[in-house]
Parts: sequence; structure tokens; C-alpha cells
Amino acid sequence: MFSRMRIMKSTESFSEKIEQLKEALNSADAIVIGAGAGLSTSAGFKYDGERFHKYFADFHSRYGFDDMYSGGFYPYKTPEEYWAYWSRYIFLNRYTDAPNDLYNRLFDLIRDKDYFVITTNVDHQFQKSGFDKKRLFYTQGDYGLFQCSVPCCRETFDNEKIITAMCERQCDMKIPTELIPVCPHCGAPMTMNLRSDDKFVEDDGWHNAAERYEKFLRTRKNQKILFLELGVGYNTPVIIKYPFWQMTLKNPQATYACINCGDAVCPAEIEKQSICIDSDIGKVIDAIK
Repeated sequence: MFSRMRIMKSTESFSEKIEQLKEALNSADAIVIGAGAGLSTSAGFKYDGERFHKYFADFHSRYGFDDMYSGGFYPYKTPEEYWAYWSRYIFLNRYTDAPNDLYNRLFDLIRDKDYFVITTNVDHQFQKSGFDKKRLFYTQGDYGLFQCSVPCCRETFDNEKIITAMCERQCDMKIPTELIPVCPHCGAPMTMNLRSDDKFVEDDGWHNAAERYEKFLRTRKNQKILFLELGVGYNTPVIIKYPFWQMTLKNPQATYACINCGDAVCPAEIEKQSICIDSDIGKVIDAIK
């Protein structure tokens, strides 16, 4: 459908593109936000560097890895060590406040609009910042949920209480054995509800959110829609980026806005309907307000 060799970058100035985005926001009948990892990075959720060493210096010293992602794949010898790492990781990136208020500023921008959010982020920051739960679709899971590792059931389990206990009671980078989580149905080890393979559990909440998103798109497909893409890369472009391009092409009234530091592009086929801003998302949100 799109010309792979004709991906366009905007040549207009930052201020010109900000004015275009303001107009698109103000005139849109509906706004669909598609959010990727770049949005949370802009909100301060950095997984390496100073933030990593502040909270995981002991793990770095013992195991040698230099970022939180690598720590998640480390072959720990015991489940007590594994959950000591993951409980701290989840608590930091799911249950503590965001390092800055970007998500709140984004919500202030669209709170009175007819909006829906689809995101591959799993840190729950949209709901924590005031976005309506019924207008959110977390496609890839949630750090705040466990599932059976088998899985023996299509069920997920809130983990805040047990994660907090693991963090409070861990010692020498190990949790007490009695805190190792197991499935209440079959006794198998629990794991995070994160899409990494075909064992990912899409529970009733996931399917209900998917249906609400599909209905939102279906009932507004002929309206003046702004597809606002924030920090979406090419790890899973079939979830947000490519559908946004396709829906923009099919709707002459639609606008596609891509805000992404270092990779704000669009296909030539929708260039005249697009606003591509190569900049930090927080800087753009501040410039709009």
C-alpha cells in the first residue's frame, strides 16, 4: 500500500509544525493517541544511566549488567534472586510516580476531547494521570499484573501487594522463599503479564478494551480524526504506526501527527495529511499549551 522507498521527513520549521498541530487538535472531532516507549522515555522512565545506577547499583556490582532491560533477561540461579530483581523493577516503573509530569500535561491537552488511547507501554501511566480507563487499550500487558506461566487459565492477577512485600523484605538481592508467586489454580510459577511469546494471557479486560477501541474507530471513521502518534518506533509497527498510516490514507479528513525524537516520518502517500515533528515529546506538548 505504501512506497517503502518514499518515506518523507518534514522540512517546515518547528514553530510552523506546532501551529499546524494546534489547529489539528482544535478542529478534530476525535483524537486517537498511539503511544510507544518514546513517550515514557520523555516522561523520565530511562532504563540505563543515572536512574539505573541509582536503584540497581547492587545488581550491577554483583551481576555486571548495565541497564534494567538486561537485568530482566539475566539467568538468575534462584527464583529468590529473580523476583528480587523483578519486584524492584516493577515497583519502580509501575507503582512509583513518573519522574516528570508529561503524562499529566498530555491529559490536560485532551481531557475535554473525544479521545481514545492505544499503547504498547506497560507502565500504566495513562490511567495514573487521569485518562479514562474505558478509553485505554494496553495491547502488550501491564507490569501490575501476573499470569500463570503455563498458562492454565485466561486470568490475570493484581500484583501490587505482593510486589511491595517483595521489595520491603528482600535482603542481599533475594526475597523470602515464601513470597515466590505461584498460580492459585495449578501451582505453576507466576510470571508477568507481558507479551513476549504465545503464552501471553489476553484476559477479559484485554478483550473488552480491544472491543471498545474497535468500536471507537468504527463509529468515527468518517469524522475529522487526528491520529496522534507519540514515541512509536519499529519494534511492533503493526500495532500503531502502520494502522494509523492506513486509516489516514482511507479518510481524507484525517490528520496523522508523528512526534518522535530522531524518527518522525510518514509515507509519501499521506504527506499532505501529516505533521511530523522530530523533537522531544515534552517540548512539543509545552509548545502547544
